[in-house]
Amino acid sequence: MNARTNRNGALFMTLAMAAFALEDSFFKAATKTIPISTALICFGTIGFAIFAMRSLSVSEPVFHPACLKRTMLIRSAFELMGRLFFGLALALAPLSSTSAILQAAPIVVTFGAIFVFGESVGWRRWAAMAAGFIGVLLIIRPGFDSFQMTSLYALLATIGFAGRDLATRASPPAMSTAQLGSLGFTVLMASGLIVSFFEATPTTLPDAHSLALTAGAAVVGVVAYGALTRAMRAGDIGFVAPYRYTRLIFALLIAFTVFGERPDTLTLIGALVIVLSGVYSFARARSAGG
Repeated sequence: MNARTNRNGALFMTLAMAAFALEDSFFKAATKTIPISTALICFGTIGFAIFAMRSLSVSEPVFHPACLKRTMLIRSAFELMGRLFFGLALALAPLSSTSAILQAAPIVVTFGAIFVFGESVGWRRWAAMAAGFIGVLLIIRPGFDSFQMTSLYALLATIGFAGRDLATRASPPAMSTAQLGSLGFTVLMASGLIVSFFEATPTTLPDAHSLALTAGAAVVGVVAYGALTRAMRAGDIGFVAPYRYTRLIFALLIAFTVFGERPDTLTLIGALVIVLSGVYSFARARSAGG
């Protein structure tokens, strides 16, 4: 890949991360006025409709037959876990800490790839992964007075998304971006139905304001998904992937300006440790030493 291609990939990745952070803020704002299950179902339905129309516009089936294969069923199960707990985390936990914990997903993917795909990892990347998990602990702080159970939702979401990404590596290459998107948003609707069984507030139809927020989340989410795909195809993965961490910068800015969050020092230190360990891990993956 030449420098221009890598630069374009980095720009698309940064755009995708800004859009994902904006998507999260729309969803979190919607859950202030409607039940979490309603927000998840509306978000999933609108996003599914957009991707389904994209498939129909090019005369491809909305759902690829491979969706029922074992690998894709495993992928969907992990995505269900990720979507469900991430929705809960966005609604119930601070956006700043939720976004910071989510940045550990690439580290969890690396850890999982060691056991699932037998990838070789040197001691430096093991140390980077350990540092990343320490960063997560600095944010969650189990056993301390500042510990919040809602932070565990973000951790479970991170594990779910990491499992989804690992399964995606083994997914059929014939599946288009739109088909993967339709499947993902279908899972999002399913997560909303699951949450509805446990909510004290019954699932209701959203008002115009809440519907606009969930529609905004879906539209921005589709843009983010498309930009992410362009980023991964435009440049060298080792160069482009670290720009994923710009999502945390955008999330912290939104959390501060829109939701009035003031993350404490340990949360900021933990976020920095996660980002630095992830960037270092990507850098080591590009080198011959591993």
